[in-house]
Amino acid sequence: MSSKRDFYEILGVDKNASADEIKRAYKKLAIKYHPDKNPGDKEAENKFKEAAAAYDVLSDANKKAQYDRYGHDAPGLNGGGGFSGGGFSFEDIFAHFGDIFSDGGGFSGGFGGRSRGGQRGPAPGEDLQISVSLTLKEISEGTVKKVRIKRFKVCSDCNGKGGTGTKNCATCAGKGQVRRRVSSIFGEMVNVTTCPDCGGSGEIISNKCRTCAGQKRVRAEDTIEVKIPAGVSGGNYLKLRGEGNASSQGGQAGYLIVHIEEKNDDFFVRDGQNLFCKVAVPIYKLALGGEQRVPTLYGEVKLKISAGLQPGTQLRVRGQGLPGYNSDYKGDIFVEVQAYIPENLSSREKELFVELSELGAGRDESREKGLFDKIKEFFS
Repeated sequence: MSSKRDFYEILGVDKNASADEIKRAYKKLAIKYHPDKNPGDKEAENKFKEAAAAYDVLSDANKKAQYDRYGHDAPGLNGGGGFSGGGFSFEDIFAHFGDIFSDGGGFSGGFGGRSRGGQRGPAPGEDLQISVSLTLKEISEGTVKKVRIKRFKVCSDCNGKGGTGTKNCATCAGKGQVRRRVSSIFGEMVNVTTCPDCGGSGEIISNKCRTCAGQKRVRAEDTIEVKIPAGVSGGNYLKLRGEGNASSQGGQAGYLIVHIEEKNDDFFVRDGQNLFCKVAVPIYKLALGGEQRVPTLYGEVKLKISAGLQPGTQLRVRGQGLPGYNSDYKGDIFVEVQAYIPENLSSREKELFVELSELGAGRDESREKGLFDKIKEFFS
């Protein structure tokens, strides 16, 4: 059982809250516990991050649905992307939700100079996004996908320096930062950001590299391996540090954000960790009982068919469904039994069915009479 606080409780909203109500609740808390309003306050910092983690989930329809069903144990909420896995910085929050303050909060433009570690410095490279489609088999076992991406890489000719010879940047006077006074809901504030001309280095390149034209990076196409754990769901995403674009200002490379998509399966329908399917069973086996082979993602199992089992009955195969994300527990398979009616009967098979029909004629007539009697009673 998770000891984490309920996300709805953190934001102070109920489960039926609208998207606008959730956004307003988060904005109120973000302003209250914002680091610029509470410098050095560790408790305020934790509450600020806690609110961001809650908003990250509840503002996303897919994540919210997963959370409503599984709570903090929902696939994708224990790591592998988003804020709910922990370890995120203020930069991650501002980059992800910065525009939430643009309608009066006063913070939307003030944090471009924060690095991913929360310290000011050269701006990081841009994040990249790709989508990866997985089969249920791949989801059940986990997989490694090779993907081709186009991205900026550090220029090998100048080793990411952009050229040779430097001079002080005139914009920031060699300090790497620029200051400007802005008015906000807290009054007048001094906003310190990374210098846009030198990228925080305080220097300008005199002799630019011919290969990268002083940009410190060049466009390239690479093939990388993406390790995907078992139990993911469509809508989950993975964040790969350092696999995005190289920085043009000497900072860290961005993230590669891998969005998970699910391919439709011809046999199974997924519902969380459970799988549903339909299996046609010969009518003689439904009447007499026996065993029926059923395919699973892990091989074949034999399902016990009791004598007289009726079509439409749903049978359960435990532990043959999908694993949970970061969990060894597997869901179940639910098999809906359907009757298989043979075609192109041989002469002998026809004879046997005729004999069976004659033997059961009296019982069928009695059953039908009982049915019609009930209908007459209903309408009388």
